[in-house]
Formats: sequence, structure tokens, C-alpha cells
Amino acid sequence: MFAHAVEPLFRDRRQAGRLLAQRLLAYRGPDTIVFALPRGGVPVGYEVARALGAPLDVCVVRKLGLPGHEELAMGAIASGGEVVLEPRVARAYGVSDAMIQRVIATERRELERREREYRGGHRPPALPGRTVILVDDGLATGSTMRAAARSLRASRPARLVVAVPVAPRETCAEMRSEADDVVCLETPEPFWAVGAWYQDFSPTTDAQVRALLQSPAGAQGGSGE
Repeated sequence: MFAHAVEPLFRDRRQAGRLLAQRLLAYRGPDTIVFALPRGGVPVGYEVARALGAPLDVCVVRKLGLPGHEELAMGAIASGGEVVLEPRVARAYGVSDAMIQRVIATERRELERREREYRGGHRPPALPGRTVILVDDGLATGSTMRAAARSLRASRPARLVVAVPVAPRETCAEMRSEADDVVCLETPEPFWAVGAWYQDFSPTTDAQVRALLQSPAGAQGGSGE
């Protein structure tokens, strides 16, 4: 629906991932691991992991949609239970604390389902001493990425890098408080939406996520035991 509004910057997520990987080659090393945000971040993260020779894993994040206006994010919840709220959004729409907690409970159940679906019983890898590259297909407000970054930071990696193909300039600037480095290929203005900058922004399915995680180039990085 954006075809006539803007000129796409990327053909699809896989191509965007290959381009992003070129900006991340300095992080190639035996202690590097790539985490992607499902679903759309996984094809991007797969290409980054393949280029860096790094294992690929997932940090599951769920948007907390505004009741009655679910397309609007009032925050996000990530693996490990990390919650990021956008209080200005909740206040603007008169959302009570009780309503927020109901949304969190619903999204936590879906998050746990996806953890089981994608990991297949594997435990998350141990992160102390490792360089973690956290990838998505783009940022808008950044609430889901902030939740993911804080969740992974709690596992004490040596370095945390946020990497995306496209995002608003101000969101990238805000993300620098959450990560040791932020790599973003494009910061177009006006931004519109992440999908505006892709020629093909088709939804990524659970089956595609599983296939990429289980492929030799994207094999998940150990049990952490």
C-alpha cells in the first residue's frame, strides 16, 4: 500500500539482512551470537548470522496493543518477562492499570507459546562474555526492541549491539541508551512505517521461522548448559 508513496529501499527482508551484515563484519568472532525478533526479524537475522558465521537464536517479543486500538502499541513484553510501557499512550486513551495487566497476561501466554514453538525444547544460550547482535526488520517507536534489549542485557553479555535495516533517526538515538552500539542502514524522513521501505513485506510465518532457525546456517547457539 506504500508503493506510490515512497521508493522502497530493500527488495525483501533477506536482501536487507545481507546489506546489514556488511555493516556488522567487525563483530565477527567465536563469541558472537545473533538474536532476532520474530517473526519478521528472523529472515534479516538469518542473513546476518550466516555472514558472520554466528549462531542464530530468537528473543520473543509481543507488542502490548491498546485495547480497542490494538494496532497502537502502549508497550511490549519480551522473553524473560521484561515489560516496557509507553505511559503517555495509555494516559492519552484512558487505559487503566487493570486493563494494562489484562493485556500483559494475554500477551505473556502468546509469548510463552511462541517460545515453545520456536525453541523446540532448547534452553536459551548462556550470554556472559559474548557479543550479542539483536536484529529486527526495522524500528518504529522502538518499544519492542527496548524490551528485547533489556531482556538480553539482564543475561550480562559482554556487548549488546542493536542492528536494523531502517528506523527513524530519533528512535535510533533513543536506542543508544539501551545498547553498546546501534547500527541502522537507513533513517528516511518522513519515516511512514517499516513496511513502506520494503518492496516485499509479506508476513513471515511460524513455519518459516522454524525452518530458518533449524537450517545449518542458522542453527541455534547451544543449550546454555
